[in-house]
Amino acid sequence: MSELLECIELNPEKEARYAVIWLHGLGADGNDFVPIVPELGLDDLNIRFVFPHAPVQPVTVNAGMPMRSWYDIYVTDLVRREDAKGLRESQARVEALIRREIEQGIPSERIVLAGFSQGCAMTLQTGLRWPERLAGLVCLSGYLPLAEVVDKERHAANQDTPIFMAHGTQDPVVPLQRGENTRKLLEKMGYDVEWHTYPMPHSVHPHEVRDIAKFLRQILTAQP
Repeated sequence: MSELLECIELNPEKEARYAVIWLHGLGADGNDFVPIVPELGLDDLNIRFVFPHAPVQPVTVNAGMPMRSWYDIYVTDLVRREDAKGLRESQARVEALIRREIEQGIPSERIVLAGFSQGCAMTLQTGLRWPERLAGLVCLSGYLPLAEVVDKERHAANQDTPIFMAHGTQDPVVPLQRGENTRKLLEKMGYDVEWHTYPMPHSVHPHEVRDIAKFLRQILTAQP
């Protein structure tokens, strides 16, 4: 079993009804998306937000500089050569966080995985393979990793799980086409994808935050 990652938690002291595990991007840490929580306006839903810190490791495309990263990135196009070992190790770490929420009384169907950039890749890497239904996946400015093996590795439990995908039309880090290719592949496999684009680079747009809030409220209040 993977050692639990260090996390920042909002509302950890009370018995939450829902949980959102939010995964940051390359070189950031769990603090990155904490400021968004008040902007979501979801205080009435009793959500525990969990923001884990990725491990520190060398990243090849950044000259081997150690930084927080869910997996190594070998090439700038992201997918021509992928760190399958690192992806699967971080998948196990995220799965351990899901199990911890379940042990604390929040069933899988009330847990959302969310992530930005590398965190988006980990959301898809983990969520599509998780053997119990999740409430939803929030995938921001990222892409589907290990795309060639997803169809045979995905679990039917999350076939109907709602997926929110958003991307910047001016993204120089993860090009819009990469996100669109992910959307098309997910839809081809029968997933329910809510797709949004915003006039932004590799970042977060105020309208995007509003749309995420709407999506979270919709999928969480639909749970029994």
